[in-house]
Amino acid sequence: MKNEYSVLAPPAVRAAVRLENVTKVYGNGRRAVTALDNVSLTLPRSTFTAVMGPSGSGKSTFLHCAAGLDQPSSGSVHLGDTDISRLKPKARSIFRRDHIGFVFQAYNLLGALTVEQNVTLPLLLAGHRADDQYLTFVLEAVGLGSHRKRKPSELSGGQQQRVAIARALITRPDALFADEPTGALDSRSAKQVLELLRRTSAEFDQTVVMVTHDPVAASYADRVLFLADGKLVGHLDRPTPAQVADRMTHLGDW
Repeated sequence: MKNEYSVLAPPAVRAAVRLENVTKVYGNGRRAVTALDNVSLTLPRSTFTAVMGPSGSGKSTFLHCAAGLDQPSSGSVHLGDTDISRLKPKARSIFRRDHIGFVFQAYNLLGALTVEQNVTLPLLLAGHRADDQYLTFVLEAVGLGSHRKRKPSELSGGQQQRVAIARALITRPDALFADEPTGALDSRSAKQVLELLRRTSAEFDQTVVMVTHDPVAASYADRVLFLADGKLVGHLDRPTPAQVADRMTHLGDW
């Protein structure tokens, strides 16, 4: 039976992310490891999805394949109307730059640049000029409108992660992928970043996919998908942290 999960939405809503029978195998022969096993899912636009699972469940591989950072061994990955799994490496890299936003546990900011310069760097690298009105809107939305001329060293960890989120949004991507975005933050800063990601989905009409090990972080999402042994094994809608933790307990050591 096909494992297919989709966030509930009217049929007319177009998919932002779609995986069809995606399998990812590392190595060959007896040493081959199947990190993803025939995964199919559809995520509509403007939704916030968290992905959880025990260690070794395939969470990172899922993110890498869904975001075009890695190519599946078989199956297809669609971002919007584009099958990115069929793109050659250079074309896939250009597509990622123009259509996908990334937020990682490490902020990956350039210390010599201001907040404004860090945020607009993806546009500069692509040869585009920033829309000043949209830049101001994004900086205000992430609570950094008055900090645009500051350097990363003058900001807290939570503020630096908000710069990273603004940078991910500046290209108006088809989807934003976040990998443990609150892993290096204290609880107060983590709460602010998670609330921002939830607002990003609702107010920016943005699709957010977050990999996390934290039940509290996952509880901010519209839907939590659970992976185990490379397979999708269930989901919860708008769960509490306790519900997420209980489900994880039944999936094994995490």
